Order: sequence, then C-alpha cells, then structure tokens
Amino acid sequence: MMNNNFLEAILFDGFFAAIAAIGFSVISNPPRKAIFVSALLAAIGHGLRYFLLHSTNIDIASASFIAAFAIGMLSILFAKKIHCPAEVFSFPSLLPMIPGMYAYKTVLALVKFIQCKDNEMSVNIIVNIFRNGATTIFILFALVVGVAVPMFIFHKQSFAVTRILKLVQKDKKA
Repeated sequence: MMNNNFLEAILFDGFFAAIAAIGFSVISNPPRKAIFVSALLAAIGHGLRYFLLHSTNIDIASASFIAAFAIGMLSILFAKKIHCPAEVFSFPSLLPMIPGMYAYKTVLALVKFIQCKDNEMSVNIIVNIFRNGATTIFILFALVVGVAVPMFIFHKQSFAVTRILKLVQKDKKA
C-alpha cells in the first residue's frame, strides 16, 4: 500500500524525467504534440521504474527493462493516435533513464586505479570498476531491448503509421 510520501516521490521522479525528456525531444525538432507525448512517456516510464525499485525486490536493470517496455508499448499506441513514428517520442523518453551515475563511478574508479600504488586497495577499485561498469552495460542493454521489443512485435503498425503520415502529407500538398 502506498502512502502519500511515496506517491509524491513517484510523481516528482516522473515530473523531473518529463522535463529532461522535453529537453531531449526539442533537440530533434519534432511536432509539438510529440514533445508532450515524450514528456508523458518519460514520466510514466521513470515513475514506473522508481515504483519497481522501491516497492519490490527487482534490480535496476530489470526495472529499467520493464519501464522501457512500457514506454515502447505506449509509444506504439500514441504513434497511431497522432500519426507520428513511435521512435520520435520513445527515444527521448528513455534518455532520462540512462545510468549516468554508474558510468561516472566506473570512470572515476578507473582514474583511481591508474593513480593507485597500493595493491590491496587496487583490488577494491577493480571490483568497483566491474560492478559499476557491468551495471551500466546491463541497464543500457535493458533500455534498448525493452523499447525495441514492442516495435518489433508491432512492426506492421509502426510501419503503417509512417505510411499514413506520408499519405496525409501528399493529400495536404494536393
């Protein structure tokens, strides 16, 4: 059962992910409605990952996979509704879930390892390099596979959306 503080934390997490997704989305100059969909999907995906991490025993890579899968499924649905390719808003929605802190800790441990002269301490640093590096790679892999699976499953629908968009553009020109 969720208390108000936990629900508030999920909403804040989703809100800040939505702001980041808007920034990432604007870079590629999509239609305005796609920007808002990116924000919504980022909020849902990041909020879902936060919920899974803090209320279940699921690890961060599995939670990221489930959240990315949810973003992929919802992007197919929104692609049909607004006649825009799903990739336009699914990929900016994933970017706030990139594991920057784990990647940063990996690089920091690499630098410490290079500077370390103590053999006993270097073993702990190597463990940190592999732990954080592997976590980074598994999260990135989970994000890519999670968002790609729905697009492969519903390939015809995704392709039809772009075909419909081209037909609508031809009709407007005529």
